[in-house]
Amino acid sequence: MMTRSIYLTSIFLLLIMKVNAQSAQDSLAIKQAALDYIESQHHVDPAQFERAAHPRMVKRTFWRHKTAEKEYLGETFKDAMVLLAGTYNQNGDKFPENPKKEVIILDIFDKTASVKLIADEWIDYMHIVKLNGKWKIVNVLWQFNDSSRH
Repeated sequence: MMTRSIYLTSIFLLLIMKVNAQSAQDSLAIKQAALDYIESQHHVDPAQFERAAHPRMVKRTFWRHKTAEKEYLGETFKDAMVLLAGTYNQNGDKFPENPKKEVIILDIFDKTASVKLIADEWIDYMHIVKLNGKWKIVNVLWQFNDSSRH
């Protein structure tokens, strides 16, 4: 009786783990979304950014109002980021020759993922969702490595 109970419990646990397991392809697609996000600025390629971001993506960071000496949360939306991707590095002088772009998948569960992107002068924490078979960035929280730059 005890052996049968252990066997059934093991099968049940394996089924649960299989339902929530991610494929290697999911991991690659999540990483690619994060790379498209940063590389779109390196390559001045707004279409590359469009591939990565959900239409309702929001990017946030904290800023310090110099006069009021108070911190506040600033938001940027996808449309502004698409414009940035097409203009920010037009002269090729905003990034080093070999820019840093380390993508760390912090967690994946079913159709959601948390990712940390370490770039040259800042970090981005991202929430990425799988909708209609594609992984898209929905939230970004970033800061400069030197927070006094905010």
